[in-house]
Amino acid sequence: MWLKYGVDIKDNVLVSIEDVSSGKTNLRCLYCGSRLTAKKGKVNQHHFAHTEETCRPVAAKTVPDLPLYDAFNIQLSGKELEELKVFWKEYGRHGYSIPTVPFKFVLSKLLVWNNDSQAYEFTNLGKIPVCALPLELFNQVQEPLILDKLDSLEQAATRAKLTNSSSLPERLADLKMYCAQIQRILQFSLYFLEIKADGKLLHKIGVTRRSIDERVLEVQRDLKLHYKDVFINVLGTWLHRGNVERYFKYRYQEFNYPIGKLTEYFRFDDINSVLKDLNQMAPKILTQAEIDILQDKLPKVKQIQ
Repeated sequence: MWLKYGVDIKDNVLVSIEDVSSGKTNLRCLYCGSRLTAKKGKVNQHHFAHTEETCRPVAAKTVPDLPLYDAFNIQLSGKELEELKVFWKEYGRHGYSIPTVPFKFVLSKLLVWNNDSQAYEFTNLGKIPVCALPLELFNQVQEPLILDKLDSLEQAATRAKLTNSSSLPERLADLKMYCAQIQRILQFSLYFLEIKADGKLLHKIGVTRRSIDERVLEVQRDLKLHYKDVFINVLGTWLHRGNVERYFKYRYQEFNYPIGKLTEYFRFDDINSVLKDLNQMAPKILTQAEIDILQDKLPKVKQIQ
């Protein structure tokens, strides 16, 4: 994983790469304390790099990240992903059973054997790389994975503490880094806008921690650089759903409609099916662990420090 958070040593808080400008910063690496430089180019994901020598956890890319948040190819190679897409196009899309498949897809839990039909079929996990899983089912797949990983990181830190392991500082850093990512997606509300710009019908997906009215004014200001008449209608907002935005973009990538440097806009053939996909998401119900993280109350972290 790319390093996406740095420590503000004045307040001892983690700061996201999305909240800083590109270039050298006064932020420090949570793992080694070295200064960080914000890398915000157009090719790689935005991330922090060490201003000088990169420490081992970051160089080895062992920094924990949220499951199914940045990448949706389930670690498939390009060839494997194309192969899976063929299975979906020929069988899965039409609800047909698949007679034979490479066993690697079964081991990865992307396809499963159905005893009733005596054939293979796509799992919900397997539908994610081919952009076929509805948003509500995506949440049902992703959320348990996020919490399971949180639990495993807490256990790793606890074991390091109980055994007086030299790895304790790194395990604590892993846990804090991961909790910061959970906190960020929970702080955001997802929003979906209908936009009429010089007679052209567009839609926009996005997330915000501010009021939707403030965000709409900002969107309108951005679009006024490209269009004369801009009218915006809020079609929906979903609290604590910052986890969904990137999968939405992946799922509907063929309808993406970039406007200059603005990339979160779409032109849909069937907006009703998209709205149905969004509106079928159940309201996010926070677990106690998520409530604690939102409130910066991390009793298990404090207990093992």
